[in-house]
Amino acid sequence: MQHLIRTDDLTIQEIETILKDAKKFSDGRFERILQDKIIITLFFENSTRTKSSFEIAAKRLGAEIVHLDVAKSSTKKGETLVDTAMNLDAMGPHAIIVRHENAGVPKILSNHTKASIINAGDGAHAHPTQALLDLYTLKEHFGDVKGKRIAIVGDIKNSRVANSNIELLSRFGMDVTLVAPPQFLPKTPLKTTHSLKEALQSVDAVMSLRTQTERHSSQNYASLKDYASDFCVTKELVGDRDIIILHPGPVHRNIDIDDALLADERCKVLNQVSNGVNIRMAVLKKLIYDAK
Repeated sequence: MQHLIRTDDLTIQEIETILKDAKKFSDGRFERILQDKIIITLFFENSTRTKSSFEIAAKRLGAEIVHLDVAKSSTKKGETLVDTAMNLDAMGPHAIIVRHENAGVPKILSNHTKASIINAGDGAHAHPTQALLDLYTLKEHFGDVKGKRIAIVGDIKNSRVANSNIELLSRFGMDVTLVAPPQFLPKTPLKTTHSLKEALQSVDAVMSLRTQTERHSSQNYASLKDYASDFCVTKELVGDRDIIILHPGPVHRNIDIDDALLADERCKVLNQVSNGVNIRMAVLKKLIYDAK
C-alpha cells in the first residue's frame, strides 16, 4: 500500500495522472468509486481548510469518513501515537489522514499500518497535497510552468508549504526565489532576497505564506504590523503587472496580502481552495482505488 508523506514520494508520471484526474473531477462529474471504503481523519493540530477539503473529497467519491476527536482520544490517556495508529489500522480503514505539529509523525505511523497514510501537514516538514493543488493552480493559469518564475514570500524556515512547493515546483522546472527577512530564511541553494519590491519586478507568480508565530521559539518582530511593512504583498507593490497571487490560507489580511489585492482577479486563493478538493479526490483515487 502506498503512502503520501512528501511530494517526492510521487514520480512525475504519477503527479501528471493526479493532475489529470483532478481536472476531470473539476467539472463536477465523479463516480462513487470509494463506496464501502473507510477513511479516518486524525488531526492533532487545528485545521479548517485541509480537513474539510479531505472530507468533502472523500464523500464525493462515496467513502465513509470517521473523524477521531483527538482531544478525547486514548492518546490523552497515555497511549502512544504508534499504538493509536495500530489500533485504528486493526479496524480495517483504507486510509488514515494525519496532521501533527511534529515533523515526522506521518512517516513513523506509515511503518505500522496497512492503510495508506496521507500527510495533511507535519510540523515545519511537509504538506504534499497543498503543493499539488498549488502546482495545479499554476498550471491551470499558465499551461506549462517550466521556466516560469515564482517568489515564495514570508516565514519560509518554518513552513511545510514552502518545503513541499520548493521540491515540487523546482521539479516541474519553475525558477523559485525565496523572499524573507534573514531570520526566516533556511540555508538553501536557491536565490534569496530580503527585498519584496525587488523580487516582484521579475516574477510571474507570488506565493505568500502565513507567519508561523506558533512555531517560533522567540519573537522575531515587535509586531506583525512591523513584519507587514516589509513583506505584505500589496496591490500598490504589484501594480498592473501580469502576475498571479497564491496563499495556502488562512490569510492574515493586510499582514500577508492586503485587502485590495485579495479582491483582485489576479489573486487565486479561492481557486486554490476549489482545486484542493479535486486534487484530494485524485489523491484518494490513486492511493485507494487505483491501488486495488
